[in-house]
Amino acid sequence: MTVTLPFWIAIPVAALLVISGFITLTGTLGLLRLPNFFSRIHAPTLGNTLGVFCVLVASILTASYIEERVVVHQILITFFLVITSPVTAMLLMRAAIKRQARAELKKQVEEGRLVGESDQPDSQN
Repeated sequence: MTVTLPFWIAIPVAALLVISGFITLTGTLGLLRLPNFFSRIHAPTLGNTLGVFCVLVASILTASYIEERVVVHQILITFFLVITSPVTAMLLMRAAIKRQARAELKKQVEEGRLVGESDQPDSQN
């Protein structure tokens, strides 16, 4: 069954889908172009969340018109995405911070100095 949407529904739906595409593309370009992991993780998280939100609002508009009632199942998807995407980004950043700290400590141990040794006088005489 093919349903033709009227212009007052089709135009906002099309605009939301185009906006979603641009936002997601911007997040992807940020992932590719930003210099380090911590700045790279920020762009896709925002692009992912806002891009999917626009797609889901467009889906709500389309489904509500076709079903002739308010369809809000997509709000659950948005809710779970808004919760899981930032939490995942935070966990990835914490893991990266710990990995970076461990690598710096290992480098200091290999060089023969420990954290805080530079403040103490040399007692090897």
